[in-house]
Amino acid sequence: MSKKSLILYSCFTIIIAVGWFSYQKATDDTYEGMTIIPEQHKDIPLFDGLKPTDHKYVIKGNHWEDIYDFYMSKLPSLGWKVEHEESALDDSDHENDWSGFYSRWRKENFDGELGISVNYNQFDEETEVIFDKTPIYKSTSWVKESPNNICIYETLNQEGCFVIDDKSKVEEIKTLINKAVDWEKEELPNREKTSIIDFGNMEIKVYYGNDKEIYFQSKKGIKVMKPEPEFFELTSLSQ
Repeated sequence: MSKKSLILYSCFTIIIAVGWFSYQKATDDTYEGMTIIPEQHKDIPLFDGLKPTDHKYVIKGNHWEDIYDFYMSKLPSLGWKVEHEESALDDSDHENDWSGFYSRWRKENFDGELGISVNYNQFDEETEVIFDKTPIYKSTSWVKESPNNICIYETLNQEGCFVIDDKSKVEEIKTLINKAVDWEKEELPNREKTSIIDFGNMEIKVYYGNDKEIYFQSKKGIKVMKPEPEFFELTSLSQ
């Protein structure tokens, strides 16, 4: 190969490499912020005309009802089952005027839950669609029946306990614990404080502090919950 040909070949290779890098960079930027990309899934169709931009897809004009009809009819035919759906079509109150819908879908062998939310942006005069993939969280009910009262030990070594005999409070505390998400890992993160809630037939250790997630531990396993202010108000535990 002549020196001139080698130079041309090298330049051509560099141009291809730069072009490919630019394309990859543009593609990465286009889909940045998305948890799932419909174009990469044969069973998640894309409404005709939608264009990806950062974390959402857009199309000029008000098309949210057409998009709603499209996905509500198309996804079930592809094996998806709707878990939750709400739209402006269900709201007849004009004071709550909004244009759009939100839906969550599940499918066998799909690792997670598919969310599709759509709204019409009146300012930009375009319809925005967000596709989202989220884990499926499981909450096992630990406490089946509410006792007449519960006993709360603020520390592990406390001899006496604080008794809550208000039935409505006992029920609310039980509900919060039952709704907490099952924690699959064996190890618990470190927390500043540990308390005990005694339901009579079950003791539940509570790990908490510094506005971090709350962990519950019992003979049935481990659960995690956001540091809900309601929980601390009901139990009188201080963060």
